[in-house]
Amino acid sequence: MVRHLPFLFPWLCFGRAIYRKTASALFRLRSGRDTTMPQLESFRLLLREPLPGDAPALAEGLADYDVAKFLATAPHPYSEDDAKAFLAKAVELRAKGEAYEFAILRKEDLKVIGLCGLHLKESRYEIGYWIAKPFWGQGYATEAVRKLLAFAFHDMKATEVWAGWYHDNLASGQVLRKLGFEAVGVEKRHSVARGEAILCNRTMLTREHFGRKKAA
Repeated sequence: MVRHLPFLFPWLCFGRAIYRKTASALFRLRSGRDTTMPQLESFRLLLREPLPGDAPALAEGLADYDVAKFLATAPHPYSEDDAKAFLAKAVELRAKGEAYEFAILRKEDLKVIGLCGLHLKESRYEIGYWIAKPFWGQGYATEAVRKLLAFAFHDMKATEVWAGWYHDNLASGQVLRKLGFEAVGVEKRHSVARGEAILCNRTMLTREHFGRKKAA
């Protein structure tokens, strides 16, 4: 069971959630101020800034084709050099106020089990994520994405979030439905690992609906 969405780096088809930001939040990011990475915490997970020392764990997780094939821009094979290049790019984009990347760690042993992030694109953000294969089927994707959405809606004042999943990545579709996303369309998105465009389901979640799902 694969759970992840694509964005600038390895994430699922269209899948990364997109959200509109308020003018003040957008100014803080683009101005280069207030770009310090927050640490997010859920019941079992910590989401923090990815560090250079995370490269081996990231490379190990993304080297698996069953992970990479459901991401938009992750190549296959995926090396530690690819991970280092991603980490360097993440620092650069954060300095420009264009992205927030989070390493996903289990609290019990602080092991890096995946990544998620928010990326600015045409005045809106997209969310992407992936979980390493040994940790599938344990609810980590849902838990991490729920926390990331809370950050988008509450901290960044998003009013709506978009996401997508490749048609054969049913686990990601289940994660999004569980979180309250609703279908809005279908399109083809390129997967670097597969070397072709894949049918991708587009979905959307509003702040109000997210709040209702969280309270339920």
